[in-house]
Amino acid sequence: MKFGIDLGGTKIEIIALADDGSELLRRRVATPKNDYLETLQAINVLVRDAEAELGQRGSIGIGTPGALSRATGRLKNSNSLALNGQPILQDLEALLQREIRISNDANCFALSEATDGAASGAAVVFGVILGTGVGGGIVVNGHILTGPNAIAGEWGHNPLPWPEARELPGPECYCGKHGCIETYLSGPGMMRQHQLDTGASLGSAEVVQRAQQGDPACERSMQAYEQRLARSLAHVINILDPDVIVLGGGMSNIERLYTSVPALWGDWVFSDRVDTRLVKNLHGDSSGVRGAAWL
Repeated sequence: MKFGIDLGGTKIEIIALADDGSELLRRRVATPKNDYLETLQAINVLVRDAEAELGQRGSIGIGTPGALSRATGRLKNSNSLALNGQPILQDLEALLQREIRISNDANCFALSEATDGAASGAAVVFGVILGTGVGGGIVVNGHILTGPNAIAGEWGHNPLPWPEARELPGPECYCGKHGCIETYLSGPGMMRQHQLDTGASLGSAEVVQRAQQGDPACERSMQAYEQRLARSLAHVINILDPDVIVLGGGMSNIERLYTSVPALWGDWVFSDRVDTRLVKNLHGDSSGVRGAAWL
């Protein structure tokens, strides 16, 4: 039996999977606010209660924003600030008395979709999170590619490729740079760009809906978003050449992306044709926690 835990900023979710991937149990609790020790204890209780209910012990994988530092072994870059700088892996292994695997939530998403999701059977998979931020994970032959700096797949903090003059220097990103892919392709990024271009303050979902209804300003924003996504993914294809790119996060629900973006990205891919497939995730919001279990 495999336990996956999605350790997020607002909730902690646990799932139990059988060896064939079928779901045995799922629970969630609110994440304790700004309290590291209480967060550890909440995970401990979730695991102990699940094992008592199912009557068996399981392996444990955890997905969370951020990554374990190669230098210190402690968590870094998490939006749950109370976790940063903490020896979370060692503390949880001591608390739960077993080996534990921890990986970035985007890596878990990619692993889930590569294992038994929309990219099942593909050799090289790039999993993309397009939500409040932009993240990514790489899976090669069923294994997450982490890298010596634990940042493999972090395409969102590269600059928007082949920028037009009006896109320079680009919006300021929380990372301290300007013009990061995340500032354009996240949900808030689309909202910001639409407001800058039109003066109208609309959420990304409303921009999409109005474009579908024939609003010309929203349609222009959608086309600009699609072109930027095509450029950004072409840059990834030129480096990684994945078999499949899987989209996740709120923006992945924009159905037109799966036809419009592949129709565009050939202009920037260094090849006479592009066989990479762009697909929507199969497991939706469950991909992160399922991928944690597959760790």
